[in-house]
Amino acid sequence: MKFLIKELLVTGIYILVALSVAFLIVRFVGIRTEVHGNSMNDTLANGENLIVDKISYRFSNPERYDIVVFPYRHEKSIHYIKRVIGLPGETVFIDNEGNIFVNDVLLHESYGRELIREPGRAREAITLGADEYFVLGDNRNNSSDSRDPAVGNIKRSELVGKAWVRIWPFTRISIIRHQ
Repeated sequence: MKFLIKELLVTGIYILVALSVAFLIVRFVGIRTEVHGNSMNDTLANGENLIVDKISYRFSNPERYDIVVFPYRHEKSIHYIKRVIGLPGETVFIDNEGNIFVNDVLLHESYGRELIREPGRAREAITLGADEYFVLGDNRNNSSDSRDPAVGNIKRSELVGKAWVRIWPFTRISIIRHQ
């Protein structure tokens, strides 16, 4: 009987330690999220599962072209996945031809391959606050992003983390390319 109680106690301690470690990893290191929709095509596809690095932004700031994850303001259980285009203090503007300007300089990037048909709120110059980011989906004409008033500028405190690794489907497992 003593042996059985000792084994149950040891097993209980192992389970408690494992759950504690899992909690700490999810809380401070990384989480899994799923891509919903086509706003990040061709970089990320609907249904893909990612691991989000939650620790990097504790020690450094997001950089232009990072793919970030943040909760949708009106439904916190939904996470948006977008690419950082504008950094704190910068001014972002999208002209009628679909060109993106940051601080009056044409942005040369290869993620959004199509011309933007609807500049949204970026039709007028948007100056970002000291803790704000302007984000766009790579599929520019099929994305709800900072051009949409419902999304708007993203505050630093809203960022969950940086997309790090694609883990599903297995045929596409890879590190996420940011730059």
